[in-house]
Amino acid sequence: MLKKVCIAGATGWAGSALTKAVHEQTDMQVVGAVSRTRKGEKLSRVLGLEKTDVIITDSVSKVSLADARVLVEFTKPTMAMAHIITALDAGVHVVVGTSGLTDTEYAKIHEKALKKSLGVLAAGNFALTVVLLQKFSEITARYIPQWEIIDYAGDAKKDAPSGTARELAFRLSQIRASQLTVSLADTQGPIEARGANLSGSQVHSVRLPGFTLSSEIIFGLPDQTLSIRHDAGTSAQPYVDGALLAIRKVDTFTGLRRGLDQVMDLD
Repeated sequence: MLKKVCIAGATGWAGSALTKAVHEQTDMQVVGAVSRTRKGEKLSRVLGLEKTDVIITDSVSKVSLADARVLVEFTKPTMAMAHIITALDAGVHVVVGTSGLTDTEYAKIHEKALKKSLGVLAAGNFALTVVLLQKFSEITARYIPQWEIIDYAGDAKKDAPSGTARELAFRLSQIRASQLTVSLADTQGPIEARGANLSGSQVHSVRLPGFTLSSEIIFGLPDQTLSIRHDAGTSAQPYVDGALLAIRKVDTFTGLRRGLDQVMDLD
């Protein structure tokens, strides 16, 4: 069956690459595209796609979702929640690639998706290497009780921590909280120097020119440390490959699942 897809953020950096990729698939069809900056333009002209008559709209609505089976959310944290709820209310499954949503917001999404008997697959990062970083970190946290997360990105990235770091912290919280030898309350000096406590992990966000996106987790035991790190390049292709898999799998379950590994056989 042809998977009909609406993409919010269709002309952005990752969204445009995904839109082109979906258009090229034999089992998918782009039936809706959302971009606030290209409203009213033809998707074929903006992205150079052939054989599509989709007109870009400026919002996720019942109109833009009319023919869609799946919404892909690739915009900004300030808009993502409203887009996701709108899609669920319209009976549309959702793939979330936007970073910056909170655990509280995810809980609301899960409740709504269950009520509507729809699937939502959310990943702060769709790259396979990030999926493996998460898996390896979960395994390590079972044996090493102390760790800290460092989140690197370019200076223009507004959300901190990144969606990748947030997701990693959440996953580790399902295993245990990182143990602090010196509690935050007993810290001498500015407590901000210890980073932010997110779901039981200390997270430090670095925002400087020269970085694209990197995530590092450092585990520590007496006289030894283990670092697991992911570094992104400048291409959107790693995220496209994961997002295509997510689109194909999101209607195979109900409720919210966090992480691409939830629809992959990694055991």
